[in-house]
Amino acid sequence: MGDRRRVVVTGVGAVTPLGIGADVLVDGWTQGRSGISDGLGRCLDFDPLDFLSRKETRHYDRFTQFALVAAREATAMAGWGPPIPMAPERVASVVGSSVGGIGTALEALRLSAAHGGQSVPALAIPGMMVNAPAGVLALRLGIRGPSLGIASACASGGDALSVALRLIRSGEVDAAITGGAEAPICPLMLDAFAVMQALSPTGQSRPFDARRDGFVLGEGAGMMCLEALEVALDRGASILGEVLGHGCSNDAFHPVAPQPEGAGAALAMRNALTDARVQPEAVEYISAHGTGTRLNDVAETLAVKTVFGERATQVPMSSLKSAIGHLIGAAGAVEAVATVLALRRRVLPPTLNLEVADADLNLDYLPMRARAMAERDGGHSPRVALSNSFGFGGHNNVLVIGA
Repeated sequence: MGDRRRVVVTGVGAVTPLGIGADVLVDGWTQGRSGISDGLGRCLDFDPLDFLSRKETRHYDRFTQFALVAAREATAMAGWGPPIPMAPERVASVVGSSVGGIGTALEALRLSAAHGGQSVPALAIPGMMVNAPAGVLALRLGIRGPSLGIASACASGGDALSVALRLIRSGEVDAAITGGAEAPICPLMLDAFAVMQALSPTGQSRPFDARRDGFVLGEGAGMMCLEALEVALDRGASILGEVLGHGCSNDAFHPVAPQPEGAGAALAMRNALTDARVQPEAVEYISAHGTGTRLNDVAETLAVKTVFGERATQVPMSSLKSAIGHLIGAAGAVEAVATVLALRRRVLPPTLNLEVADADLNLDYLPMRARAMAERDGGHSPRVALSNSFGFGGHNNVLVIGA
């Protein structure tokens, strides 16, 4: 395949039900705290006026607000000014979301129905568009390279990172602000997921537990600053980790249900490992998609067994959704952010609420408690993990991360 540019992580940011900040996210998760209350993963600590002007909060949907705040943390960590330390035409903004500004859309619909078309806010359309965060970030940071909104259901955040990775590798850009954002908590989404029997009727997120009965809806954002390795080194940036590779696939099976044996998920994992030039034996952790639905957890387990064979039981895996719920289009990005920091800390975060074993699920899901990673090579060599994201429509995304 020849030489290609290496892509490193120089900044991360997050807004999640566990609080504001990427370290807050990983601290809470590894300590076994849950951000879920009353059956929802709300960002209760988030007040947009702490970060944005009153005018901006009126103009930007909640999911864009999340993206802006997470990006602010990531760019500050990366030392991206302002101004950004690269030629603006050599930087991309790529952000994933599944339902975009649904809150703005529903409010515009309500106003139109109640008071007529003239009452619809003038900026309703740009507020609800899936590409809104990518465009707003480009505007605020002065980015003039590719600006893309990625929508592939629950794989959107992971796919956005994959697209950014490819843009940098290809040489089209030198850096990207990328991730995922979602603010889906509203009566329409809750009712729609409930009718599909995807939501937990008990309001409990229990991935891989025998009592699992669906996912808990959450909200938030995760963002990363990615740079070509030589660019980061030339400007003396601190490197947090590396995106070693990615893999995508589609189940081509059903509009919402995963392929029962996890064939599509396994293909994405294999594609990712091949792209990263990493052997399965090098993987020491899997950040699972782990929704807590009856079908997903079995399919993902079978996919891991297919890819890792007899070693599957020796690869620890856990689900962040047990602590914050399912952030839909933001999930893959938030989980990738958490994976980078967990690897740096040499800690394996737990799957919360996993108390009752399921006979069909017999992998190492890190139940209830975090675990230190085993020492290797004096503790100095990079460690490797997979971050899995699977979505409605059969979309599968897997990232290979080293730190």
